[in-house]
Amino acid sequence: MNFTYPKSEKLKSKKTIDLLFSEGKSVSKFPLRLVYIESDYGIDTDSEQKIKMGVSVSKKYFKHAVDRNYFKRVLRETYRLNKHLLTENLDKPYAFMFFYQTKERLTYQEIETKTIQLFEKFLVQIKKEK
Repeated sequence: MNFTYPKSEKLKSKKTIDLLFSEGKSVSKFPLRLVYIESDYGIDTDSEQKIKMGVSVSKKYFKHAVDRNYFKRVLRETYRLNKHLLTENLDKPYAFMFFYQTKERLTYQEIETKTIQLFEKFLVQIKKEK
C-alpha cells in the first residue's frame, strides 16, 4: 500500500473548492465531516490520482493557529494512513474537503477511529447513489 500524501493529491483549485461548497454532498461522523463531489474539474488527466483532498479546522472553535494547525496535521495523517479504504473502492475521481467540527480536543486514536467510520459511511452512501 502507498501511504503517501503527495502534492498532486492536495486540493488547491479555487474553482473546485467553490464547487464543493456550492454543489457538494456531505457525510458526517461527529466531529468529522466530509464534503465531496465527483470531479473532473481541476484533476489532472495525466495524473493517476483518484482523490483530491483538503482539510479544514474552524477558527470559530480554535482561535489560535497553533491549535488549528495541530488538528489539520492530525486529519492529514489519519487520511494518509486510511486513504486505501477510499482508493480501493472508488472508480471515479472525487474531490474532498475534510472538516474537524467541535471544540472538544479528541485524541489521535479517537480521531483515527472516527475517520475510518466516516470513510466507510461515505462508501456506503456512494454505493446507494449508483
